[in-house]
Amino acid sequence: MRWEQLFADLEAQFAAQDPEDGAGERASRARAEYGALRLADRLRAAQGWPVALSCRGAGEVTGRLLDVGVDWLLLLDDQQREVLVAAGAVRAVGGLGAETAVTGELGAVARRLDLRRALRGLARDRATVQCLLDDGSTLSGTVDRVGADFFELAEHPVDEPRRRGAVTGVRAVALAAVAVVRTVRPALD
Repeated sequence: MRWEQLFADLEAQFAAQDPEDGAGERASRARAEYGALRLADRLRAAQGWPVALSCRGAGEVTGRLLDVGVDWLLLLDDQQREVLVAAGAVRAVGGLGAETAVTGELGAVARRLDLRRALRGLARDRATVQCLLDDGSTLSGTVDRVGADFFELAEHPVDEPRRRGAVTGVRAVALAAVAVVRTVRPALD
């Protein structure tokens, strides 16, 4: 079917609708309201529930949805690791129920809680992380600093704390390339 035909059919259906038809109007209004939903709104209703995210570069990422930010999602996986997912890397979401969060304008504070702020929290905590990029590669180390559109990762083995002698290099990582950042639980001796 050609797109022009599809649009012409939709326009004809809309023009033929009887404005007095209440059921048709309600259904049309419901479709329009649903059409204003963003994926983040849909996901907010699933907070606390297990979800499966299909992510560019990271494949399937599963866990309990803890929080939804302006451009990130936070999950807790089955190994009790926190998993920060860049919303731009999400391609599909499974495990959603029928509920949808109320749409609304994000407040000033919520708008500022972006991926950069989440990464700054990881830097402050000196957490060892694995960073999965959208090309499928994985980097490991500690987030040192976060810039406007990148962060610096001090690369070191995940089983060693970030110490000058353990750091094998520092890499600047473009935020646009980040798919998933997950904390690494240190091995217990």
